[in-house]
Amino acid sequence: MSEPKMVFIGGAGNMAGAVIGGLVASGYPAAQIVATGRNEQKLADFAARTGVQVSTDNAAAVAEAEVLVLSVKPQMMKELCASIAPVLEAQVSGRKPLVITLAAGIPLAAYQRWLGAGVPIVRAMPNTPALVGTGVTGLYAGDGVTEAQRQIATQMAEAVGIAYWVGEESGIDQVIAVSGSGPAYYFQFMESMIDAAEKAGMARDDAERLTLQTALGAAKLAAASDVDVAQLKRNVMSPNGTTERAVQRFQSGGLPQLVAQAMGDCAARAAEMARELDN
Repeated sequence: MSEPKMVFIGGAGNMAGAVIGGLVASGYPAAQIVATGRNEQKLADFAARTGVQVSTDNAAAVAEAEVLVLSVKPQMMKELCASIAPVLEAQVSGRKPLVITLAAGIPLAAYQRWLGAGVPIVRAMPNTPALVGTGVTGLYAGDGVTEAQRQIATQMAEAVGIAYWVGEESGIDQVIAVSGSGPAYYFQFMESMIDAAEKAGMARDDAERLTLQTALGAAKLAAASDVDVAQLKRNVMSPNGTTERAVQRFQSGGLPQLVAQAMGDCAARAAEMARELDN
């Protein structure tokens, strides 16, 4: 059986473009992918880079889709869904495409209202490292999504990193708190390290190069190790040594509690945004 026809609305954008690039690189047939958009030149350039089909006609593309990926800004989603709903409603039950939405914050109930009954929907929450193939995508399946369709969504997510399924929709808020917003936490920490090194007398370019390489090395070591990060931390710390002194400062300053509070705030805001966008 050939791979299903995938249509990405907003497909030439950064995140959808990264997913398409990952799919093609992993062997998904470019001829089975359509990217839609408004800018013809941008679409032409995207087609030249990836080999996929492109179109400015959303309705025509949706009519042929077996998997429909929605990748527009959250504030544009309701209008987009209203424009394609008649095409989906005209399709008989069982022939409606799997809809995968990449937009943050919008709950499943909103899509069900906007797109009509009988449309299988998966919410996907990728993070920005997907742009370089090392992302995390949280996934939640609505009613009517088959196991085969879940596998398609997993394949899409794994083209740019790892897939993580949640059993309840509220779990997406926790994914946002850990991995969706998580890159910014690490960027903040890196920025603080770079600033501190510069203030201590190191050239900023050198401070940035050393900080980024250290972060990359620590992440790769943790991912490759068969022990947890707490033990890896202890492995670096000699009794009464330099690392222990630094870590003690983090702990006495309340870093663990601050991280927990920040992640709680993030998850709470994700839930608030879902209610706002639903209304």
